[in-house]
Amino acid sequence: MKTGIATVSISGNLEEKIEAIAAAGFSGIEIFEQDFIADARAPRAVGERIRAAGLEVMLFQPFRDFEGLPAPLRGKAFDRAERKFDVMEELGCDLVLVCSSVHPAALGGIDRAAADFAALGERAAARGLRVGYEALAWGRHVNDHRDAWEVVRRADHPNVGLILDSFHTLSRGIDPESIRRIPGDRIFFVQLADAPKIDMDLLYWSRHFRNMPGEGDLDCTRFMRAVMATGYAGPISLEIFNDQFRGGSPTTIAKDGHRSLVALMDEVRRAEPESCGDIPPMPAPVDILDTAFIEFAARGRDLADLEALLRSLGFGPVGRHVSKAVTVWQQGEIRIVLNAETTGHAAAAYKASGTSVCDIGLMVDSAADTVTRARALGAEPFAQPVGPGELSIPAIRGLAGSVMHFIDKESGLADVWDVEFRRDADAASGAGLTRVDHIAQTMTYDEMLSWSLFYTSLFDMRKAPMVDVVDPDGLVRSRAVEMPDGAFRITLNGAETHRTLAGAFLAGSIGATVQHIALQTDDIFATAARLGALGFRALAISPNYFDDLGARFDLDPADLARMRAANVLYDADGQGEFLQLYSEPFAGQMFFEIVERRGAYAGYGAPNAPFRIAAQKRLMRAREAPAA
Repeated sequence: MKTGIATVSISGNLEEKIEAIAAAGFSGIEIFEQDFIADARAPRAVGERIRAAGLEVMLFQPFRDFEGLPAPLRGKAFDRAERKFDVMEELGCDLVLVCSSVHPAALGGIDRAAADFAALGERAAARGLRVGYEALAWGRHVNDHRDAWEVVRRADHPNVGLILDSFHTLSRGIDPESIRRIPGDRIFFVQLADAPKIDMDLLYWSRHFRNMPGEGDLDCTRFMRAVMATGYAGPISLEIFNDQFRGGSPTTIAKDGHRSLVALMDEVRRAEPESCGDIPPMPAPVDILDTAFIEFAARGRDLADLEALLRSLGFGPVGRHVSKAVTVWQQGEIRIVLNAETTGHAAAAYKASGTSVCDIGLMVDSAADTVTRARALGAEPFAQPVGPGELSIPAIRGLAGSVMHFIDKESGLADVWDVEFRRDADAASGAGLTRVDHIAQTMTYDEMLSWSLFYTSLFDMRKAPMVDVVDPDGLVRSRAVEMPDGAFRITLNGAETHRTLAGAFLAGSIGATVQHIALQTDDIFATAARLGALGFRALAISPNYFDDLGARFDLDPADLARMRAANVLYDADGQGEFLQLYSEPFAGQMFFEIVERRGAYAGYGAPNAPFRIAAQKRLMRAREAPAA
């Protein structure tokens, strides 16, 4: 399977784009004319540079406003085409994209357009070149791939074929199943782009909001299933117009693009195996069975403070590593690892961010298959020296330097707690906490798409709708990514300014980091009472919140009084109820959350977030105020 990407899809100058595209693992490149024109090198030198990077020049684009023009504009269009052919020959590219005309003088008519393309095909053939016709979603007369195919069919020239673009088909709500009737050898090229569903002008939507397959709401999988069913065997390429990407890292965006194509085509292969024989197989998207552990890097006084906080939450140390300054704290099925090593990954994380979550361990069916799929999707394996008596636990680097380890039962990795740790007498007093409900990671808003793609391509996870969280000093975008059964949940919080709580936390760390961990209980009021006895300090919520809560929900007055007394927040969605309380911030702006889910409530208490943030900021200002 050949993969490509249009140079317009990523930021930087042409040289930076070539380097990023080659490093990401693409087979080839679409030269967007503007990128070529802005480069000072001659066409032949550009083509040689691309091939020297190990890439193929797959497509030259776009050639606009060609078909259906009256004289003398028609003659000028053919003259323009000849000049483009000159450039293509120098570049070493044999295919040009001609998009359907939006010229105000363009005349309609399938036969007229077909005659123009038949004549253009003759000129291209004389030079050993090919012409691909694409229906723009906003084309003046042709805006549907079915009409574009009819133009190509009637042109009836071997050097004229169809170019399909998922955005142009799916944005107009055209059924991609109609593609199955097109002969695969008449499709010259396929471009892919996803997009969030937004009700706006098609041209503006296309030029500013496209994203990688899997990052938006369009059914790119169904589109590609139809394409592959035709017998198409050509390149699969990305053409992305996105304001956010234009200001991002070309390396990151190129890697995301390649990951998205590999994941998409793996999904297509599973659905249409008879049509996808040349797509290399990989393990299926991974089922996460549980959170195996959450590891903190901490030392000195920070470590002592974190241990005290864990004790107040009902945790106790249950194991000490046989050779390292690492302890395991446990309650229910929750394991929290404290790493005070002065070398290795945890030490580097502590040096960069202070007390922080440096590693997440996940329980999966097969750790080996998980790493195999991750590597196929472009993830880097992670390893540290293994000491005597230690297990080699498969791991990868996520984004922004994060690390994830994978544990399974079949390979014996789940025995790590008995093999590597000396068991302490269980000192946990317990507070009714049972399992990890979700982990919240904070990142810049521009990184959210990368993180959601990382999780949904590697794991069998689904994206929830984006939610706006109002901070008194700005807006934070939040999106949950979760297993269908809720066994593992991540909330991704994108900060746009350092003035927000999320932004301030991010400013004090490197990369996307875990800002809070939510722990489940079956009875939040019993847990709150037990926590109080253990010295836990709950985040104090404004009395006004509870006054408003009584007005918004039909709550039993006794229950409302219990919520007020325990600083328990409440939400309901018609499917169930959600109760939550928070620790005071520690190690900067990190915190724990305690939650109880009742019924089929599937959210995260988003309506309560502004009041929680306001309470946290009040407390932090009080801590920072000079003593009288």
